[in-house]
Amino acid sequence: MLSDFHTHTLLSDGSLSPLELIYRSLSNSYTNIAITDHAGLGYLDRVVREIASDCALARDKWSINAIPGVELTYVPPAAIHDVARRAKELGAWLVIVHGETIVEPVEKGTNKAALLCPYVDILAHPGLITKEEAQLAASNGIYLEISARKGHSLTNGHVARLAREAGAKLLLNSDAHDPGDIMTPSFARQIIAGAGLSEAQCDEIMITNAQSVVDALVDKKLR
Repeated sequence: MLSDFHTHTLLSDGSLSPLELIYRSLSNSYTNIAITDHAGLGYLDRVVREIASDCALARDKWSINAIPGVELTYVPPAAIHDVARRAKELGAWLVIVHGETIVEPVEKGTNKAALLCPYVDILAHPGLITKEEAQLAASNGIYLEISARKGHSLTNGHVARLAREAGAKLLLNSDAHDPGDIMTPSFARQIIAGAGLSEAQCDEIMITNAQSVVDALVDKKLR
């Protein structure tokens, strides 16, 4: 089982169409793939609508669970709640917030605003996350990301340690932009091991936590 809940296509800054990314992921043994292109408020409607359409087609014709989502990127912290809510209203199953990675100038306060928002599912590459923020992730059921992407991955060990101490749940995501970013099962396990986590913790992230995300999505669709 290989799941990836953070990827990008040519709808933002990736190089592949949504359908090509989905099929290439299926060919790499993916079971679940979320398309989460970058968006702000102005073009949120278009991005979510186009992603949702291709994901629906992929789910219907291929044996992969293609999940429509969005990554709110450089949204002012004070606006994250309203923009995330709007994304869900438009049909995004997953809402990710672009966290305070150390390799980009993300506005301070983004992590905390995301972790306080009931419409956010995953905080991507949160950088030098604080103990308080890790505790918020745990108490609010928001997943913290271990990233396979160059640069963002520099703080994986820090994120993993604070998440384990706080009881927050972790996910491994590729943050894929190009074909070479699509993971294999063995590479995914190497990334998690590189964050200082054990084989059992790797199974928890790749199997238990990933399935929990999917189960929660199914539950919401049945309500």
